[in-house]
Amino acid sequence: MSTPTTPLQPADAAPPTRDLARAILERYAAFVGSRRLIPITRAHIDGCLYHGPASLDFVRAMVRSGATVTVPTTLNVGAIDLLHPQLFRGRPEIVEAGRAMMREYAALGCRQTWTCAPYQLAERPNFGEQIAWAESNAIVFANSVLGARTERYGDFIDLCAAVVGMVPEVGLHTDEGRLGRVLVRVRGVRDAMMRRDTFFAALGHLVGMRTGTSIPVIDGVPHATEDQLKGFGAAAASSGAVAMFHMVGVTPEAATLGEALGNRAPARTIDVGPDDLRAAARDLTSTTDMTLGAVSIGTPHFSYEEFTRLRALLAGRAVSRAMEFFVSTGRDTLARIDGEGWGDELRASGVQLVTDTCTYVTPILTGRPGVVMTNSAKWAWYAPNNLGYAVVFASLEECVESAVRGVVWRDNAPWGAE
Repeated sequence: MSTPTTPLQPADAAPPTRDLARAILERYAAFVGSRRLIPITRAHIDGCLYHGPASLDFVRAMVRSGATVTVPTTLNVGAIDLLHPQLFRGRPEIVEAGRAMMREYAALGCRQTWTCAPYQLAERPNFGEQIAWAESNAIVFANSVLGARTERYGDFIDLCAAVVGMVPEVGLHTDEGRLGRVLVRVRGVRDAMMRRDTFFAALGHLVGMRTGTSIPVIDGVPHATEDQLKGFGAAAASSGAVAMFHMVGVTPEAATLGEALGNRAPARTIDVGPDDLRAAARDLTSTTDMTLGAVSIGTPHFSYEEFTRLRALLAGRAVSRAMEFFVSTGRDTLARIDGEGWGDELRASGVQLVTDTCTYVTPILTGRPGVVMTNSAKWAWYAPNNLGYAVVFASLEECVESAVRGVVWRDNAPWGAE
């Protein structure tokens, strides 16, 4: 790398004037085995979601010490939908703490984007940029699809990186750390199936389960849209801890299989066929109950392109009054569709639009009897244990048709046809 660097100082020889953020970052660098810090061009902070007093105390201490971010910094979801606060169904004290925390991050100079999909914003990282993004799906998308370079950064480290403007040179920030390790060969799957969003979600879920923290190289999937890559990466980061993947012929650092693997043999090879994908899709459905209580989509946040599909699928029809339909999205995307009149059109059809947060991380669903249907492998994977909901995983088309009919409707033909 040609970027200027800063050698680390011994941890016990820190100058007394060093600020808190840099001290924490240098300790962290030593822990992960990095010998120097490198500059970053931007940051995305995941730690702005209220998890308890410690998370608020930390950012408040930063603000009161006079700290500000030194690189353009965007914010992940918070605890509250600031544009639609009436949607929150939790305790009042959480509302107060969540709002306070969001104010503190704004005071640091962060841009109030409140989205888990910062790659959908107008300004996003270029290929090769060194950045510090947190939030699992944002990390995997930045590394894999954009070719920007970020490691997995947890709460507090992301804020320290934004304040200092530097990160440890290690792992995915290096050429060597970005090479694929596990080869995933997709074979025997029809092209029509591989064009469906559910294919990418199921494959991502399967890859995450089988590869864990390794960098997988997917061979045999010749095409994908950005939203399909988003769904794949989010699923792989949820069921495993995948922070980067290569898809041969699709993602920017995998023009060939040899390039993705650094011309080395893979440490392991996994073959995936139609039966494996059907099993992965079934794994994401946690119930046989077909009584529908709600549909929740937009995890990660719904994109403008997905709204065009949703609008066409509803086509003037209305969501059944027997259930609820939530779409989580970023406020920038909402402003865009509102500008085109789509927001009011969708609201009139019974769609409830959620911004600044997500139905997966904060209490918004009213708990109506029945299952929750989603097209998100991430939502389907976490919701049964984290939220206590029974989940049916399905395509966007199936979710919309079910919402209109008021009962779970499935089209198994695409899976069964393989």
